[in-house]
Amino acid sequence: MFDHKIIVFSDLHIVEEGETILNLDPLERFDRAVKQARATHPDADRIMIVGDLTHHGRPEQYLRLKEYLETVDLPIHLMMGNHDRRAAFQDVFTNAPNAAGFVQERVDLGATLLITLDTLDGPPYRDDHHAGKLCAKRLDWLDAQLSAAAGKCVILFFHHPPYHVGFPGMDRIRLLDDDVVLEMINRHGNVALMVNGHVHRTISGVARGVPFTMFKSPCHQMPMRMTEQSSSSSIDEPGAYGLLCLSADAVVVHTQDVGPIAVVHDDEYSR
Repeated sequence: MFDHKIIVFSDLHIVEEGETILNLDPLERFDRAVKQARATHPDADRIMIVGDLTHHGRPEQYLRLKEYLETVDLPIHLMMGNHDRRAAFQDVFTNAPNAAGFVQERVDLGATLLITLDTLDGPPYRDDHHAGKLCAKRLDWLDAQLSAAAGKCVILFFHHPPYHVGFPGMDRIRLLDDDVVLEMINRHGNVALMVNGHVHRTISGVARGVPFTMFKSPCHQMPMRMTEQSSSSSIDEPGAYGLLCLSADAVVVHTQDVGPIAVVHDDEYSR
């Protein structure tokens, strides 16, 4: 029924061994999510990780992540988030994609084209700056990819959402090029879905006619307080991963919280 199944993670926030966030080890939480996703979806053909790979962008954190990813038996596509640092990432992930000088790529799946974007604003980097940015080079590259993808179903993956989600603190640090990006997407008319991260919640909707989805972090989440002015509030709630099921005429999105794999009981009851 589906031609491709893609597992999606965002906001790993990997730290050095022995360090924690909210007394949680982000790598242990990510490992639990990967194992559950692989056990539940053995027919998935790739993994997308939509930014904030590490918590501080340090080489040691990227090395820890790389060592773990080398144990995963699927192609993995990595993106930059506001907690990442491009040069440190590229020094460790020496085979990472590079388009227009940034960590982005196009992945052709026949009827569907996946495009990943690098929305990290910098260098220079400012400690108090977490909004996203697409410079002229990146916008020109995206424009060219969408032009070349006429007739295909395009899915865009990038960390910072170009829309408001209702958390004031997070909305202030969204993608700052939101008007330009959404205008470009609408002009081309071939983007079926935007997949974003950054907010640490599962949210979906439509922004100026463009469908979007995002998923919770495998580690820590944004509390469900829609008057929250801070962009750094966190809560220990179950992590999650997303699953995209693709065919020539459909993009179906699932999300799954991470915990013990449930035992399915078949009985006479039906939905």
